[in-house]
Amino acid sequence: MAERKIQDLFGKPIEVVNLGLQGFIESMKEQNVPVVDVDWRPPKEGIRHLRVTKTGISIDEANDRVVEIIKKARPVLVGMGMAIDTIPGYKPNLILHAGPPITWDRMCGPTRGAVMGALIYEGLAKDEKEAEQLAASGKIEFAPCHHYHTVGPMAGVVSAHMPVFIIENKAFGNKAYCTMNEGLGKVLRFGGMGPDVYAKLHWMTDVLYPTLQRALATLPDGVDIKALIAQALHMGDECHNRNRAATSLFLRAIAPALARTNTDNETLAKVIEFIDKNDHFFLNLSMPAGKAALEPAEGIEGSSIMTTMARNGTDFGIKISAFPDKWFTAPAPMVEGLYFPGFSEADANPDIGDSTITETAGYGGVAMAAAPAIVKFVGGTPDMAIESTLEAYEITHSEHEGFTIPVLNFRGTPLGFDVRKIMETGIMPKINTGIAHKDPGVGGIGAGILRAPEKVFKDAFEEFSKLC
Repeated sequence: MAERKIQDLFGKPIEVVNLGLQGFIESMKEQNVPVVDVDWRPPKEGIRHLRVTKTGISIDEANDRVVEIIKKARPVLVGMGMAIDTIPGYKPNLILHAGPPITWDRMCGPTRGAVMGALIYEGLAKDEKEAEQLAASGKIEFAPCHHYHTVGPMAGVVSAHMPVFIIENKAFGNKAYCTMNEGLGKVLRFGGMGPDVYAKLHWMTDVLYPTLQRALATLPDGVDIKALIAQALHMGDECHNRNRAATSLFLRAIAPALARTNTDNETLAKVIEFIDKNDHFFLNLSMPAGKAALEPAEGIEGSSIMTTMARNGTDFGIKISAFPDKWFTAPAPMVEGLYFPGFSEADANPDIGDSTITETAGYGGVAMAAAPAIVKFVGGTPDMAIESTLEAYEITHSEHEGFTIPVLNFRGTPLGFDVRKIMETGIMPKINTGIAHKDPGVGGIGAGILRAPEKVFKDAFEEFSKLC
């Protein structure tokens, strides 16, 4: 049957939008009628409609201010350095991790594996047994990456002598940091341990890092990461779990400087090969770009916009602008996804990582409509990718004109998760993410999709309600 065209009085095609009930959309599809499905629900009963604080602040106006700060951000890669010399306040015995605060005794398998691997990498332990004893001894201090202007994918572990990217928000002058991306599989960020893991980390420190650092030192204007994200969204990426175009764009941007500052062609070839073969390399640039954009928006009185969303594999946590120092947490949920051969959901750890900073900043899962091919990695269908973005507009305060989606007629990406709208609609943010094995030492086993847990938004809403 040929595709039916529903037309208005002027003969123009009308796009059918289905709200909530699946029976209607199935009927439309059977008739080959173009239809967009939106997961809509009636407003929840008992949810207060918060508009003004007790001190007379308009919440919408406060939220306007927050999203304008995020939109004005201009994150630029300006250099690299060792964590201990670069991240303000860093200490030799400090190890940063993804997500909200957590102690060793509550850490999940992949976070423990990454901590133990980092201690071996640092030379503080000779093997895994010794690393485990040291981690549990109280001599090592643990803190969230977010408390140090830093973000880390998956386990998110940063130790003193790991190289980090330096992202400066040129609009506001603040900086954010992130390690380099190792790739997929058995790698430290997924909790992987072993000689191959440590050998790669040392090569990245001894070869990749100085090569990139020298090149960046010759670029007075740095590398405009915001511009690369905007362009990558037009090339099939969403800059969270799909970074193929963005990685290529970054390599193209830095390649001349790499060539001019290199003294060994074989080293140059290996560096280019490493970046080229790791489609996730740009993730560790898109994440600190999001962090740099969001930090100036923290602490805006009367704002209900979420500025942090992160997971440590045990807890899922958020912060909102009005309460920049308060975490709202809930148990980290499981991820529904696709697994590498030999693994299944029985092997999976609950959700983990700081990479949801991308969704919080206006790309990642909220921009899946720009990256329909991502479903080959995280599961679902191309229609689902579009529906995820359309749904996100229902629970965000604004649209990011700097990040646009071609298939939606270059509409700006959803920006500014509003805890009021989340509670009023009952729609929880949708995230796409990697999956780590639940045991230390194994590494990454897949990728998938999940919903943020309702409890964190319920608790944040209740706390925010006290202001009104």
